[in-house]
Amino acid sequence: MLDHIFLTVTDTTRSVAFYTAALAPLGIANRLDYDGRQGPPGHPDLKGFGAGGRVFFWLRQGVAAAQAAHVGFVADSRAMVDAAHAAAMAAGASEIHPPGPQLHYDPRYYAAQVRDPDGYSLEFVYKSWQHGHE
Repeated sequence: MLDHIFLTVTDTTRSVAFYTAALAPLGIANRLDYDGRQGPPGHPDLKGFGAGGRVFFWLRQGVAAAQAAHVGFVADSRAMVDAAHAAAMAAGASEIHPPGPQLHYDPRYYAAQVRDPDGYSLEFVYKSWQHGHE
């Protein structure tokens, strides 16, 4: 199980605004700013997002490498996938594929996929057998 991920972005202000909007339908909020000076030498400043008392998705300023990461976010329902997709698109995402069943994986796998402002691939996914039932 993963505890956290850092994603390097070219403009943290822009990315915080994007992720605040795109992740809100999933109940994931901008929860913590970490001042890198509190860590060991060279530690980056971080902008943290999380839910349920955990901060698990962090942004740091730097050179983005869009092909280096794909991030899948859990949704609790198909409606939540639809809402996250709509929020991401309204916040400036570009669409990879609209919400719908991903039959190449499993007929119960429902997801949408977008690119964030730095070109990272993001997926909002509901797997009824893993994430609950509608």
